[in-house]
Amino acid sequence: MTEFNQPISGNDLARFSGPNSFMRLPQAERLDGLDVAVLGVPMDIGTSWRPGTRFGPKQIRAESAMIRPYNMATGAAPFDSLQVADIGDLAINTFSLADSLRIIRDSYDGLLAAGVIPVAMGGDHSITLPILRAVAARHGPVALVHVDAHADVNDTMFGERETHGTVFRRAQEEGLIQPDKTYQVGLRGTGYTAEDFTEAQGWGFQQFPAHELWFKSLAPLGAEIPRDIGDRPVYVSYDIDSLDPAYAPGTGTPEIGGLTTPQALELIRALRGVNIVGCDLVEVSPPYDPSGNTALTAANLLYELICVLPGVKHR
Repeated sequence: MTEFNQPISGNDLARFSGPNSFMRLPQAERLDGLDVAVLGVPMDIGTSWRPGTRFGPKQIRAESAMIRPYNMATGAAPFDSLQVADIGDLAINTFSLADSLRIIRDSYDGLLAAGVIPVAMGGDHSITLPILRAVAARHGPVALVHVDAHADVNDTMFGERETHGTVFRRAQEEGLIQPDKTYQVGLRGTGYTAEDFTEAQGWGFQQFPAHELWFKSLAPLGAEIPRDIGDRPVYVSYDIDSLDPAYAPGTGTPEIGGLTTPQALELIRALRGVNIVGCDLVEVSPPYDPSGNTALTAANLLYELICVLPGVKHR
């Protein structure tokens, strides 16, 4: 009978001690036998405004010590049916964005070849492009659930084609995602022209601006997305700035009028049953939130994503 890794209980070891792994799960140096690999990508050299996301993985891990293994709302017990471990941080090149993106792609090729589902803690949003390159190489073009204040479909930023604001234009151009199965939720703020928001619709992206979601439950939208996706492989990319700064001030490009944490939970929980082949949570910048609340929220959303991965049992 398989013995599954479990987080260290706060009743066995005080939460302010123990390993600095996600939820104090076992740390692993090998992928053998793992179903899910949690990893950090501590990089912020792709950002255009406030830095600090290089500290995101460390702070998310620290705040995750509060989370218990059983989901009271949904009945999910992910660590009773999936072998999950924290495999540490990727050794990015902090002096080179191009080399860092290469390192991420190469690392993900290995992760996916081992058959694990990678769950990444960013880092800025530029990490998602090399991840999608690796995912598409293994699974073909994937459906995409992208929760974010920004569409991230710029052509260039300061002449650069690979940044945190160009990710999903590159992904569309390179055929990494299925445009008509791409869902962008929480978009808002200001732009340079109307095309900042409308051009991607012409590619087939389905966009759900935040102002159309104010004061509404996201359960109906969350239910519609899985019906539309069907059994296709899907990647989930969750930018913490999709939340209103009242909930998540510790981020590089905050925009007012965002989603609430209950809406975030509704949306993620509705993804139960879809064929998630990987996910990330990005843009947590701890220096802008001394309370740690942004990282605490991010840790809980990552746990919720793990709760809807394929194979999770519910009690």
